[in-house]
Parts: sequence; C-alpha cells; structure tokens
Amino acid sequence: MRVAIGGISHETNTFSVVHATEDYFKKYEWEYGQEILDNHTGVGDYFGGMISKAQKKGITLLPAFSARANPSGIITQETYELMKTELINRIEAMDNLDGVCLALHGAGVAEGVDDIEGDILQAVRQVVGETVPVAATLDLHANMTEKMVKEADVLFGVNHYPHTDCYERGEEALDNLLRIINGELKPVMCLERLPMIIPTSTTYLSPVKDINELCWEQETKEKVVDCTFFHGFCHTDIPEVKVSVLSITNNDFTLAEEVARRAADQIWERRDEFFIKLPDPHAAVKQAVAVDGGPVVINETSDNPGAGAPGDGTRLLDALLKQNLPRSCFGFMYDPEVVYKAIQAGPGNSITVKLGGKTDNLHGESVEITAYVKSLTDGQFLQSSQMDRGKSVNRGLSTRLKVGNVDIIVCSVRSQTFDEQIFKLHGIDVAEYKIVALKSSNHFRAAFEPIAKKIITADSPGLSSFNLHSFNYKRLHRPVLPLDGAVQRSEKAVY
Repeated sequence: MRVAIGGISHETNTFSVVHATEDYFKKYEWEYGQEILDNHTGVGDYFGGMISKAQKKGITLLPAFSARANPSGIITQETYELMKTELINRIEAMDNLDGVCLALHGAGVAEGVDDIEGDILQAVRQVVGETVPVAATLDLHANMTEKMVKEADVLFGVNHYPHTDCYERGEEALDNLLRIINGELKPVMCLERLPMIIPTSTTYLSPVKDINELCWEQETKEKVVDCTFFHGFCHTDIPEVKVSVLSITNNDFTLAEEVARRAADQIWERRDEFFIKLPDPHAAVKQAVAVDGGPVVINETSDNPGAGAPGDGTRLLDALLKQNLPRSCFGFMYDPEVVYKAIQAGPGNSITVKLGGKTDNLHGESVEITAYVKSLTDGQFLQSSQMDRGKSVNRGLSTRLKVGNVDIIVCSVRSQTFDEQIFKLHGIDVAEYKIVALKSSNHFRAAFEPIAKKIITADSPGLSSFNLHSFNYKRLHRPVLPLDGAVQRSEKAVY
C-alpha cells in the first residue's frame, strides 16, 4: 500500500506586520522527500505519528514536501504559490497512490487566499481524483470551513493545548485512512459552528477540560470515530473565524449530527467562562514576589510569537527589571541586533544597548540597558517537552545577558518558549530561580506545570492579547461573541 505524506502549516495572525516569506519558512522547516522521514522519525509530532503507524502496518510512505513556520502575519502570494506547487506537483508525480495523509494547520491565510487548507485539499483532490481517500491532521486552533470538510475524507484535530497529542493524531489520521482504503470505514463528517471567538484557552483547566471529556465520551459510542472541539484562531481577521465541533462517524449521518450538536451545546452553555481578566505585567510580577517559594512562571501571553506576535515586546521585561528581584530570569527576547552586539563584545564584557521594541510600539518601547555578557551559544538543542519531544530546535545565535539581578536570554530566531532547554543551554537551572518569565500562551505548560510553584499569566496590549475587544476586526462575520451584545446561535451544521 502506497500513501503520500506532506503538508504546509502556518498559523496566521493577520494583525501582524511581519509577512511570512520563503526565507521566513526556511528558518523553520522546508523539507523535500526523504528529508521528511529523516527529520521526523522518532519525533513526537504529526509526521512522527504517521511514520510510526506506517512502520507498524507495513505501509510504504511517499514523502512529498513539507513547509512549516512560526506564526506570523499573512503569507505572501509568491511564497504560498511556491509551497503549494511543490506539494501538489510531487504528489501528482507519484504513481499508484492508495491514499494521501497531510499535516496541515487550519488557520493559514495567504494573500488572496483566506483558507489555504481548503485550497490545498481541493488542489490535492483535483490531482488524485475522487476515489483516492485524503486525510489530514489539524491544529485545534483551526478555523474550520465547509471547503475543508468537502474536500477531505477525514480531518483529525489535536485535543490538547499544549499540543501534546500531535504524534497520536498523526497515528490516528493514517490509521483511519487505511481503514477507508480497506473498506472498513465510510466516514461521514458533521461540522457545527458557533457564533463566538475565544482567546487561547488551555485544556488543562475548565471549561475546555470538561468539554473535551464530553467529546471523548461521545467517541465511546458505536460508529463514532472522532469528536473534536476546535477553538479557532481568534487573531485571524477573516469571515470564517468561529469556534466549532467536528464529528466523524462510520456511515451514520444522524449520529454525526447528534454528537456534534451535543458538544456544541455544552460550549454554548459555558460560553461566559472563556472570557477572564488577567493581570498586567507589573501586577503579575508583584503577585509572583508574594508567592512563598518558586519557581514562579510568568507567561506573557500578549506577546506570544506562537500566535504571531513579535516576541520583542518589553512590557514584562520592564516590570521585571524594575523589581530587580534576585534569582529572576527571562527566556527569551527576540532581538538579533542585540545578539550581534553581544558577540562583538564577547563574554565577560559589558554592552549598552536598546533591547526589544523594534518590530512595533504596541508591545512596548525599547528598553535601554547596560548588560554583562554572560554567555554566547548557537541556540541549538533537542526539545524535551512532551510536545514535539525529540525535535531539533534552532533559535539562532543567542546570548545570556545579566542586568542587575535579572538574567535575560536573547535569541535571533523568533519563537515562543516550549520548555526549559533554552535556559539550560545558557547555564540556567530554572528550578533554582524565584521568577521565570517567558513569552507563550499555553504551550510552555507541558514542561513547566510539573516544576512551577505557580503560573501567572500576564496580559497587556499585544497581537495575542486575551482582550479581543482590542482588535480592529474588519472582515469577521458579525455578530459574534464577545464582540457584540445579544448573539443568537444560528449557525447550521455542514456535512
């Protein structure tokens, strides 16, 4: 049996001024053919799961093309067309395909294309025909569309945020694709959308934890293949952004509708629980100081590069420097210019620089510091978080600066912080620190929940702020919660 694999993945924050270009993607992942198998075998991601399942089943995988980049602003037209062409042409050149299994995202936007996943699935369908089944994995922040459901046979989204189940979803997608090929599964999908958008919400806590458990309970029913709560990506200003539920059954239309509706009912009943008020950075630092013991992790959700924010915002950094508490660290700031000046000076010397605030002024102005250059590294390590464990990571040339009592790691590749490895690389044992500050909304929790005395989420103006009223939506279909007052639940299911 011969199955093609590949994909294009990007979470697009349309409010960001940083466009995703070919060079931008190549900083993260741009792989052809065998490179996909070489780089993902044994890794806890979507492709890792697909590869593992194929090995167990004795299936031949034909790797096509894969591109993945850190979330940012819109993908340029030229870059998207190039990636799409690479993927489609390589799949089209494959003979005697039995199926296609893709790793996509669900919130990708390119110039002129609001729904790149629907567009990619449609293009794949055109080259393989209607009889070759197509499966895909999706992020739970996917903005689900009718086109995605129409063009794919099955779609499987991650259940957890942090996304610790990407490997399992890759296995699940390939396994069910094989069931379709073998005639064991005739999938029916039902998509129920709700007129609401929500900020980034961890699945470790209620209400999402409870809703997921309801979905999993539905999956125990005979003929139910899957039930997934898709949060949508609230920082994308396109018409189709919505919270949704996708159910899959084995040839039972009525059951698929019932399963999706039951989960959607629960989400709607608990809608007010998604919108909470968070402390600003200065208040968050004061709360951290008051905690007995440590480490206390403060995550700056409003400047999360994992949601398309610049990663060089200074609001939390400024609060930390003003407190100047012993055993405080920040990991990390994105500022290649400062890294370069640290390299020029060398370890053991001091530099006076303006740190951060170089992408825009929404996330805070540059902070002038005089810092001791403690160390320099290449920014490379293996991810140890349960999310994508074993993945090779490159944050580019990096430095550890000391400003008063505060250690600050500065990197030259934009990203959120997933685990403690960037700290270890620079000689910092986070377990020995009182305050550990970082930029992320939820993915950091997979590694830091077990070791943190307390986690405090700080919010302020930013491209990934919890305050959805601060965004100037122009294209989003309205009315929608929480932006509008009385909103009627009128969305219809899509099959």
